[in-house]
Amino acid sequence: MKILGALALVVVLLGLWAVGSYNGLVARREAVGSAWSQVENQYQRRLDLVPNLVETVKGAAKFEKDTLTAVVEARAKVGSMTVDKSVLEDPAAFKQFEASQGALTSALSRLMVVVEKYPQLTATQGYRDLQQQLEGTENRIAVARMDFNNAAQDYNTAIKTFPGVLIAGPGGFKERPYFAAEPAAAKAPAVKF
Repeated sequence: MKILGALALVVVLLGLWAVGSYNGLVARREAVGSAWSQVENQYQRRLDLVPNLVETVKGAAKFEKDTLTAVVEARAKVGSMTVDKSVLEDPAAFKQFEASQGALTSALSRLMVVVEKYPQLTATQGYRDLQQQLEGTENRIAVARMDFNNAAQDYNTAIKTFPGVLIAGPGGFKERPYFAAEPAAAKAPAVKF
């Protein structure tokens, strides 16, 4: 009786150990999957972020360029006109002068709106923001890769070491690969304007 009781206790303890080990391996495998999802999430963030930021910066730079060009052209037109009393005597020259001044006023008004909304030149800030966002995104990707590799290492170690190796084979637990950057990843992504 004592031998059967001891044998039953050993079987129960082995069963509990096997269930615990199996559940631990499942949890580690799921942690690897979760870490990989974060890597994919950061890649998706970059995929979504870069085109939107590039277009935003292009739009802001175009608006400011157009505004500044309009100011420069209007100023040049006003500066090229001869302003003397004869303008007051010639209605056509007066209308031309008035139109030139109106164009400069309009361009300056647009420029003032830009300056009021953006104390610094927005295109410069936009480029700086784009650079910071890209750096932040690349850092997030690097952290997600590192987290994935750490989870994969923990899982791979658990299925290769004793006693996990006894459960891993029959339980269908297979080694997870580590994230390795492709050779092309050594170069930063090109952002063209």
